[in-house]
Order: sequence, then C-alpha cells, then structure tokens
Amino acid sequence: MIHSWLQPTWIRLVELGDRLPHALLLVGPPGLGKRELADALAARLLCDSPADDGHACGRCEPCVWRLADNHPDLHRVVPAAAAEAAAAERGEGEGGDAAGGREGGGKAASAQIVIEQIRDLQAALSVTGHHGARRVVVLDPAEAMNPFTANALLKLLEEPPAGCAFLLVSSAPRRLLPTIRSRCQQWLFARPEEQALAHWKTRADPDVLALLALGGGMPLAAERLARAGGGALLARFVRDLAGLQASDALKLAAQWESWLKSREALAAGFGLPELCDWMQRWVSDLASVRLGGRVRFFPAQQAVLSTLASRCSVAAASACYNEMAQIRRVSRHPLSLRLVLEDLLMRYVRATAGVRG
Repeated sequence: MIHSWLQPTWIRLVELGDRLPHALLLVGPPGLGKRELADALAARLLCDSPADDGHACGRCEPCVWRLADNHPDLHRVVPAAAAEAAAAERGEGEGGDAAGGREGGGKAASAQIVIEQIRDLQAALSVTGHHGARRVVVLDPAEAMNPFTANALLKLLEEPPAGCAFLLVSSAPRRLLPTIRSRCQQWLFARPEEQALAHWKTRADPDVLALLALGGGMPLAAERLARAGGGALLARFVRDLAGLQASDALKLAAQWESWLKSREALAAGFGLPELCDWMQRWVSDLASVRLGGRVRFFPAQQAVLSTLASRCSVAAASACYNEMAQIRRVSRHPLSLRLVLEDLLMRYVRATAGVRG
C-alpha cells in the first residue's frame, strides 16, 4: 500500500524503470510508511506483469509466492526481535527465520541485525536466482546493524550480485557507516504537509487524530499509538503532570515505576524511552509557550501548558528541556528505573515551580 503522501515518491521510483540503482536507502522519521513503500517496490521488481500504476499484479507466479511469504528471491533481513513481534501480531507464535528467529538457550531475541544474517544472505545470493534474473533484499531498520554486520553488508553493496536490488530502510541514518550511505542512493522522506494528509484525515479515527501531533505529525505513528492504547496513556500522563506539586515528585516516581511495569504499558510497548520522549516533547511545548510560540505536540493541553508556563522562567524552561534530552539519551540503559524517574520529575518540578523572569 502506498499512502497518499508518498505517491509522488512512488511515481518517481516507477518512472526510473531499469535505471533504478542497485541500492536504495529510504530515510526519514518513523511513522511515514517507508517500510510499506519498500515492500511495494520489492513486489514490483519481482512481478512478471506490473500494472500501469507500477504496483505488482498480485496474480503471477512470483506474486503468489510473495503473498504466501514464500518467494525464494525475496530476502528480508530484520532483527530477530522484530520478526518475533510481527509473527506474534499475525498469531504465528515465535518469529520467522528471516531474522534468525529466537536465539538459542531461551535468550530474548536480538534487537540487532547480526553478522550471521548477512553471512546467510551472502550464501543465498551466491547461487542463481529461482525465478528470472531479479532478486531483492529488504533490510529494515538499517541502523540495527553493528559495525561488524555493516562491514559484511558493505562487501555485497560494493560487488552486488547481478540483478540484485538492495532496499535499506532507516529512521536514523547517522548511525550507519558513511561507507554504507555512500554506496546507496538516498531517498529522503519528510513529514507530510497538511494538504497531503487531507484524504487520510477524512478516514482516520478521532482517537488517531488526537494523537497525530504527539506523533510528530507522522500519520502511521499516530495509528500505531492509538492501537496500543495511546489515548489512555496520554490521559494519565497529562493528568499526572498537570497537578504535580514539588512535594509529590518522589511519590509520582514510584507510581510511574509501577505504571511502566504494568501489563497495560508492557502490552503497548510503552517504557522508559517512550516516557522520556513524551517528557521532552511536553517540556518543548512548555518552553515554546513561555517564549510566545505555538504548542506543537500537545495542542489539546494548551491551557494547562499556559498555566505552567506562567510559573516558569525562560531560563528554567530552556534548561529543563536540555536536561530532558540528556535523560532521554540514557533511557534505554538506566541503572535504576526508580532513580531515573525521580531525577526526571525533580528536575521538572524545579523548573515549573520557578519564578517568572
């Protein structure tokens, strides 16, 4: 499926035809549909009779194989953890073998693309394709590769097998090796303009629309957040911060620790990194209001933010934003969840209890 805001990019890719580079790097923030576009392009490249609009026909033998997730010339390289999560959503139990599956010994599946996956890919590409001359590799997310994995892939990109197209998807291209980026033609995706989202908004659920701003204006991010119960999570987040007093910061830290460990939060994939991201966006809006700017992420909470901003100095709001950014950077590897939450909330209440200036 190609979303309306990606149609111009899709048309440009289709028009390239046989001039399509052997390696594309699709770059942009999450929630735009880069993965869906990569899948559609892979389907087109493998199809025997693409339609006039560039999409795969869905009826030829390669399309039947692909739709059954059994095309021998389509190679998906994803982290094992992502493969397991996708399989769980489909009700298939543990993840498929495209990402290497669950690690042995009962260990949690890896969140990285490991070097063994690239070696398996090299072996698969060393033999002749099963159907025609075209083979496609979809690697997502590309930033999940460590340097050893990336260097192994680099050899394939430098000397690509005949007829093989590499489609790399990334939301954090700066984490890729410069040599990987230089071997790919980069296609940049930006946040859709209001006009491009007009059709999507007419069909979107009200709960999704309410979360669009918090998702940074990324429509698919808002949809995922809504499916994960983001509306209820957001309501609690705002309620807790709106009435927070300095004397209650440690108490709220304990409550948030339990919240992040709850079944509700775990099922939604809402952990400390996501909470820190929300805090940084909340304080960003707070600082913006204090400086006379607009509310970007929490427009429905304009009144609450205005009240808080009236008690906050410009210096305190700016400093708090920088502190939230620092905490967010270490949120995936905290030494103690409770201590991080206490530190985060104490810094926040110090800023919002300051003297206007």
